[in-house]
Amino acid sequence: MVQSLIFDMDGTLFQTDKILEISLEDAFNHLRSLNEWDKETPIDKYREIMGVPLPKVWEALLPNHSSEVREQTDAYFLERLIENIRSGKGALYPNVKEVFGYLKENNCSIYIASNGLTEYLTAIVNYYNLDNWVTETFSIQQIESLNKSDLVKTIVEKYGITNGAVIGDRLSDINAAKDNGLVAIGCNFDFAQEDELSQADIVIDGLIELKTIVSQLKN
Repeated sequence: MVQSLIFDMDGTLFQTDKILEISLEDAFNHLRSLNEWDKETPIDKYREIMGVPLPKVWEALLPNHSSEVREQTDAYFLERLIENIRSGKGALYPNVKEVFGYLKENNCSIYIASNGLTEYLTAIVNYYNLDNWVTETFSIQQIESLNKSDLVKTIVEKYGITNGAVIGDRLSDINAAKDNGLVAIGCNFDFAQEDELSQADIVIDGLIELKTIVSQLKN
């Protein structure tokens, strides 16, 4: 059985879409109040780039705005995301805790590697008590390159992982697995794209499938 599982957070463990739209609307309403935005909230554009680090999100969504406005919007958006998490407006994907329990019972180590910011990830981990199963949660903030492969490399080196898999919904997760000699398990969930998933070693439609798949992955 594979010994270490590194999970993405957004669109893999956490149903980000449940708080994404309302938080993004909050942020753009804030921009409207400052006379910095007069169009519709670009939710569709955000869905296309979902999973990239937040600084890159604002470069894409606010290409004609100053870095100061982007930074202020980023901070406000993070506040709204965290408040919406703590208010219980988000949700984990089905069977997260059941699968985590199964993995722990079978002596697997669980980690989270996310492009989300530390404060945001902490809010999710705390609200859903994921520390009951997760050894450590890593944020892209810890990596100067903002590269998911480098983030996973940090986990691999810290914990001496030689036999493991990365589970995620986007190409950055798949590449992070392959760049570190791990199995790439793609999640065909809300933000997944077919051309990206085609590069994964295995594709799942639900996390419950991991109970079967992980036991079949040998050393």
